[in-house]
Amino acid sequence: MRFLRVTGCFLLALLAFAGCQSPVPRDTATPSTLAPGTAPTNPTSASAVAAAYRDHRDHVWVEGAGTVDRLLRDDTRPPRHQRFIVRLIGGGTVLVAHNIDLAPRVPFKRGDTVRFRGEYIWSEQGGTVHWTHRDPQGGRDSGGWIRWRNFVYR
Repeated sequence: MRFLRVTGCFLLALLAFAGCQSPVPRDTATPSTLAPGTAPTNPTSASAVAAAYRDHRDHVWVEGAGTVDRLLRDDTRPPRHQRFIVRLIGGGTVLVAHNIDLAPRVPFKRGDTVRFRGEYIWSEQGGTVHWTHRDPQGGRDSGGWIRWRNFVYR
């Protein structure tokens, strides 16, 4: 009987952990897996951030990909954000501000390949992408995400 209780607790803990990092969905609503060191499957997504920067655009939704260039300290004022700089495929950098009050922290390291979707805000330093999380109002296809390895964080 004790064995069953321990096994049940282990399975519950495993399910709780799996809920924090959802496996990459295989439906058509999300992009395909980005293997480390490869270009995004949508060629226009690599230039979306560059075009938004060039045109000084604000509040536009973009997808992008690149490598984590710098890990910055978290913004600890609510809402809290995990902040990092991505060196984009095709050149340039962008600050990503990922809301960790609404989405799980992404456990990547400097040099890891990431892909993201979010709202772009222009700045002279390259801009910021935020809203890399699900829509708290519950819209299925709204909001953004960060893809790292085989997981989507939203």
